Amino acid sequence: MRVRTGQEKLLNERRELISGRRVGLIVNPTSVTPDLTHLATRIAHSEDVHLAALFGPEHGILGAAQDMISVEESDNTLLGVPVFSLYGDSLESLRPTPDQLNGLDVLVFDIQDIGARYYTYAYTLMLAMEVAAEKGVHVVVLDRPNPIGGTRVEGNIVHPGWDSFVGMHPLANRHGMTLGELAHLFRKERRIDVELTVVPMDGWSRNMLFHETGLPWVMPSPNMPTVDTTLVYPGMCLIEGTAMSEARGTTRPFEISGAPWLNGEDLAHALHREELPGVRFRPLGFEPTFQKHGGVPCGGVQIHITNPHTFDSMRTGVAFVRNARELGGDHFDWRREVYEFVDDRLAIDLLFGDPRIREALEAGATTESLMEAMESDRRDFLSRREEFLMYGGAA
Repeated sequence: MRVRTGQEKLLNERRELISGRRVGLIVNPTSVTPDLTHLATRIAHSEDVHLAALFGPEHGILGAAQDMISVEESDNTLLGVPVFSLYGDSLESLRPTPDQLNGLDVLVFDIQDIGARYYTYAYTLMLAMEVAAEKGVHVVVLDRPNPIGGTRVEGNIVHPGWDSFVGMHPLANRHGMTLGELAHLFRKERRIDVELTVVPMDGWSRNMLFHETGLPWVMPSPNMPTVDTTLVYPGMCLIEGTAMSEARGTTRPFEISGAPWLNGEDLAHALHREELPGVRFRPLGFEPTFQKHGGVPCGGVQIHITNPHTFDSMRTGVAFVRNARELGGDHFDWRREVYEFVDDRLAIDLLFGDPRIREALEAGATTESLMEAMESDRRDFLSRREEFLMYGGAA
């Protein structure tokens, strides 16, 4: 049985939420029906709905821009309506302006998330909810599956003073929630006084992975090409906080990682000694075409998931960074450039949520002790999220 998304239910059963109203859509290429018709097209051709504005998150409404690339869409129109960018060149550009919501009755959010706290679409939703609350605009979230399931929760949370656009709220690295569930959490925990309706899915359970939903996979961003990418991302996005390549500029970003100074055989051997669940590592050479080490041969490994239900993405990412640092010696370094508009803190600390995990890693901590240091945060988040869970399934 195929999962029915919130979008399908809006169009077929909950049209009263948009019928006769001026509607703004926050969408990207994932905002499609099961037959791959885009929601904006469906709404634009509906006689009972006035499509008034379109908003695009990071990567743009067409999903073409690379990560951390400013998107300027304010002069563009699609389907005869203005298109506004929610990812420009400053923190202020990440939320719609009050003027952009003028005249709207409803702001509809319909984007596929991937289940990791660094992925910015959740914060685009959160910030839009805050502005909608100021303007008295009704927010409707069309829920979609968490592609990596809703049972596993991994990692720690973002601590005060370490928030950024890869962690604007204290969520676990792998949070196990849908965007509809997160919308309810944001509204309560951030005290957002907004009229909110989440249109839930039918047929999705928490133990379900994306390949079991019957839905087509559409890339939510240029470096999220496959469902396998989503599974490794909660841990392997940590590579963004280092000077190593996370293999942007290859066809398998995040599944592959390495550096010019790494020996893939040595790294694979070290990672296999960790006895990580549900995964094997294949040594390889690769050459990114752009971004870190673009055009330079690198050594590294490819992650091959053997059991997606036992695979621990965060433990794998931590083990990767720890072993690569040990093997790299003086060659290893953290990323020191501006990262998501932040220039006064290390990117790795923003990704970890505070500097303590990095400091312990630098002091020689084992993978096991690093994971134990995150356990209290993980358990606290499990408890916090409980009241917002909308779907059943194995826990």
